[in-house]
Amino acid sequence: MRRARAVWVGGCVALALFSPDIAARRPVQQQGAPESGTTVRTDVNVMVPMRDGVRLSTDIYRPDTPGRFPVVLTRTPYNNNDKQQIEFGHFFARHGFVYVTQDCRGRYDSDGDWGRPLIHDPKDGHDTIDWVAKQPWSSGRVGTFGISYHAWNQWMAAPGAPSSLRTMISIVAPADPFLDAPYHGGAFELLMARWMLMMSTRTNQDYSFYDLPKLYWHLPLRTLDEAAGRRVDWWRDWTEHDTFDDYWKQTSYMDRYAQITVPVLHIDGWFDDDLVASLRNYVGMTAQGGSPEARRGQRLLVGPWPHGVNSSRTLGDIDFGPDALIDLKAVYLRWFECHLREQGCAALMSEPPVKIFVMGENRWRGESEWPLRRAQQTVFYFHSQGRANTLSGDGTLTTEKPADEPADRYSYDPADPVPTVYRPGDPPKGTTEDQRPVENREDVLVFSTGPLDDSMEVTGPIEVKLWAASSAPDTDWTAKLVDVHPNGYAQRVMDGIIRARFRSSYERPSLLEPEKVYEHTIDLWAVSHVFHAGHRVRVEISSSNFPKYSRNLNTGQNSATTTAMQVARQTVHHDRARPSHIVLPRVPTKGGS
Repeated sequence: MRRARAVWVGGCVALALFSPDIAARRPVQQQGAPESGTTVRTDVNVMVPMRDGVRLSTDIYRPDTPGRFPVVLTRTPYNNNDKQQIEFGHFFARHGFVYVTQDCRGRYDSDGDWGRPLIHDPKDGHDTIDWVAKQPWSSGRVGTFGISYHAWNQWMAAPGAPSSLRTMISIVAPADPFLDAPYHGGAFELLMARWMLMMSTRTNQDYSFYDLPKLYWHLPLRTLDEAAGRRVDWWRDWTEHDTFDDYWKQTSYMDRYAQITVPVLHIDGWFDDDLVASLRNYVGMTAQGGSPEARRGQRLLVGPWPHGVNSSRTLGDIDFGPDALIDLKAVYLRWFECHLREQGCAALMSEPPVKIFVMGENRWRGESEWPLRRAQQTVFYFHSQGRANTLSGDGTLTTEKPADEPADRYSYDPADPVPTVYRPGDPPKGTTEDQRPVENREDVLVFSTGPLDDSMEVTGPIEVKLWAASSAPDTDWTAKLVDVHPNGYAQRVMDGIIRARFRSSYERPSLLEPEKVYEHTIDLWAVSHVFHAGHRVRVEISSSNFPKYSRNLNTGQNSATTTAMQVARQTVHHDRARPSHIVLPRVPTKGGS
């Protein structure tokens, strides 16, 4: 008997993705359907044995007609029998594929112990790929598919996978765990608390009744599970292992591109906090993939979306226009037709390998590479007379190098952190929200250009170089890129953070010598955004962005396992010898395709 199932409707939902053939807008029914009226055969709760004897619950959807068909495989911790998986099963089967969806070990109807996220996915993924390739209904060609954790566990299984694995569609995949989820710049992402509460037992748990904003304040972070009435051992491990040590290296994959031999379609959104993985995976596989086919076969697509890709044309108060929402299911079929059936490959692979949505212009554009070689790395320097605090301060941002300027100072109090601007009920991440409420705080430095004479496109990786000192042995530095509209609306574009002790290495942290000036690099990942004429470019500098990131308690101890805190006196320099700045990749007006 199948166990009772909980249906999760949270953030990591399975989604479709955009067709690379933007102009054609091919209707789905033309994309490889074997015949009209195809019926679907469903085999539910097939228990597939792994190498250690543990059996995993697997649902199979296939055309109800004789023959062998290519296989689309997804492995999920979120219930392989929920509405979306059923819909995908029927969708793919009606178009001539076998769709296989499997509960991860220890989740729902699968045997075994969940243990900790990702740890079993490499071997279980290999064993499942091998099993489906040998079934009588299988052509022996397998493609993996899925979003978020579904994509993460694809990357776990891809190195050294059986030769029957021919391709992957990876949608908003997280990166190596210490680079992204649950840590970001060395700071813990508190959004993971929601995920922990949901994933704390065999089936998805409802966390809607918790007062999450109150839970985010709980100290020590290590016992947040206990504060919510639960005990989650891997949460304790996550918070205790606060450096990139062997615990995290067991679930790393980004140093193993040379062991991955298949073409991958990488899908992401500019407002997805896992964006770093898709960009690095695309670049890494293009350069280091384990076969010529893999290196040539990488494709990247990035839209104006958060983690829930293609779900709305509007984020916050910004409407990205009618082209922001697109027919994504067609591309699944087009990609798998090529790589699992070897049909339509010439046209598909002749298109630009990179498709990006240029926000502000609100149009899709094809590119031949990422990052764009034609982008001009333009430095905008911070300036002030020592009073850049708040929106009313004297901070400016120009391309002129600073001379002798006084430093800016503020105090960061972990008991009163700068709040993340996000809409009630949404995850505490931020998209395009107006940042003026936090720009009125004394612990936020604000540097702005004057109104732009001409529009400026910024497309590519962004980073801030910050020369700063603290009275504390450890602290955080945050940066935010903002587009200021003529009416004053301060639209968030991107933000980042660095925990100071990780300024040189995530493996070997180094505490600060109080009041000593250090150079810090704050990675704001990447964007494609047009700042229109009359708008201003703004950078905010502070030491907290809560509850998007956990608070640094400024003591030099693990801020997730302790409760003691202290106020840090912060100094940000921007003079001739220590020219703090942001680097923006400006794209010339003409170019692209």
